[in-house]
Amino acid sequence: MIDKINYSGQSKAMEDTGPAALCNRILKLLAAAGAAVLFGSMPVLAQNDLDAGLNEFRKSCMACHGEGGKGDGQMAQYLTIKPTDLTGLSKKNNGQYPFLQIFQTIDGRAVVKAHGAGPMPIWGDRYIVASGAAGAEPYKTYSAEPFVRARILELTYYIQSLQK
Repeated sequence: MIDKINYSGQSKAMEDTGPAALCNRILKLLAAAGAAVLFGSMPVLAQNDLDAGLNEFRKSCMACHGEGGKGDGQMAQYLTIKPTDLTGLSKKNNGQYPFLQIFQTIDGRAVVKAHGAGPMPIWGDRYIVASGAAGAEPYKTYSAEPFVRARILELTYYIQSLQK
């Protein structure tokens, strides 16, 4: 058993999912992402599938984008570039959630560094470090990649759930 912190800050016991369950979760997220990109629609995810994205949003995004994703976080007033209102992404894109663009923006590793840094942190690099993947390059990066993509997918799906 491991402890999981719920949204009220209380710890509750839950079963350790183990490597096989984690692989299944990653495959499920990748399959849903593939469907979203291929068919231009997003499968409906269960609330527990969005919980990980909500937790990640609270840790990584809320300070700038605010609790509701409107770009009104506590740090927003100190930023040169105002954070995007994440609740209107679909509306700005003719009613279609720009899934791939949001995924790539969060990842940030595909940005051409010579063109200058973007206004957001490069979360893909941070997630590689946080994955705890051991070993020397190139194996370290490749072993971390499924975990990095799963975290970005969870966050991308959560942001989709904020659309108005």
